[in-house]
Amino acid sequence: MMRSPQGITPQQTPIAWLRQNLFSSWLNSAITLLLVVIIVTVVGRLGLWITTEARWTVLVDNWTLFFVGRYPAAEQWRLWLWLGLLSPTLGLTWGCLATGSHRWQRRSLWGWAGLAAAIAGIPLPWFPHKLGLAAIAATVPAASWLAQRCRGQAWLRFLPTLWGVLFLVGLWLLQGGLGLRPVSSNDWSGLLLTLATALISMVCSLPLGILLALGRQSSLPAIRWLSVTYIELFRGLPLVTILFFGQVMVPLMLDSEWRIDRILRAIVGLTIFLSAYLAETVRGGLQAIPQGQFEAAAALGLNLFQTYRFIVLPQALRISIPAIVGLFLNLLQDTTLLSIVGLLELLGISRSILANPAYLGRYAEVYLFLGVLYWLCCYGLAQLSRRLEQRLTPQR
Repeated sequence: MMRSPQGITPQQTPIAWLRQNLFSSWLNSAITLLLVVIIVTVVGRLGLWITTEARWTVLVDNWTLFFVGRYPAAEQWRLWLWLGLLSPTLGLTWGCLATGSHRWQRRSLWGWAGLAAAIAGIPLPWFPHKLGLAAIAATVPAASWLAQRCRGQAWLRFLPTLWGVLFLVGLWLLQGGLGLRPVSSNDWSGLLLTLATALISMVCSLPLGILLALGRQSSLPAIRWLSVTYIELFRGLPLVTILFFGQVMVPLMLDSEWRIDRILRAIVGLTIFLSAYLAETVRGGLQAIPQGQFEAAAALGLNLFQTYRFIVLPQALRISIPAIVGLFLNLLQDTTLLSIVGLLELLGISRSILANPAYLGRYAEVYLFLGVLYWLCCYGLAQLSRRLEQRLTPQR
């Protein structure tokens, strides 16, 4: 009978772990050997193709297009400035959320430092700004180490506020204005457009989803039925339908003098779609709160707003973190639908590059590169949310 693998205990050797979990019976041994053969074959053929058959010139020649698209070259310093501000903030947040043994924390710091060293040591002359990117990556472990040393100090409590300020600063840097030359949203493309639309939609949809979840549980019939109608309507529509309606039908319904930015319409569509799903996710977290919590709050003299603000919502959101992050990851991947409505996000800019006769047939190289980029973004967000969940979970 197969058993689920268990971690290696301090008293257990690797040989004993393998014998217990992978070779405990003839069936487990056969499955293990079969999987080893399959993995070695697939990895071997993939490695051979990557090193000998693949033609990576399509990436070398279009490196900037993949990441920032048509964003003006003279204004790309804004993106570097924003990255330079985000990296130490990310490091401080990672250090504050770090839990577990000092050994794990040291491994985390060495992992970030190793990433910075690997970027700086890339032996590719065509890779631009690698030293600047390595310096930005190196600030993450440095800031994480500082946060672990200063854990408990009052200034670290302002990290959520700092993230909000950096979000607004990033919008200002991207689109200009207030002293900076305006950059049209039509020039936003590539990975920049993918991350911008996904991040803004996530930030806007979370409070809207919380309000809808509270409205669905409201005792006022008008608010409850409006919330139910919104949730059920947009949960029953495919995302591509909402995007198509915003990009094609809305301009036809408005007067010719009214012109709403295409990126703004896409962000509104993504926000409307995601908030409906977030509302049900948060409502599930609210229903998991025992009734005794409400009774205890009433005994303390808290009104309804204070009960939800200080007692119910923090617990419900902590319970819902895995599901919320799953929705965020799905939204990041669903931004590929923007290419259907004519926006050149990461997939759209890749298709335009592949349409160049010089790169015909380079689909495998490009889509493998896109898969790695999406995986890195999703994995980083998942790890950050996992640390947040562990940090907020009460120790028993």
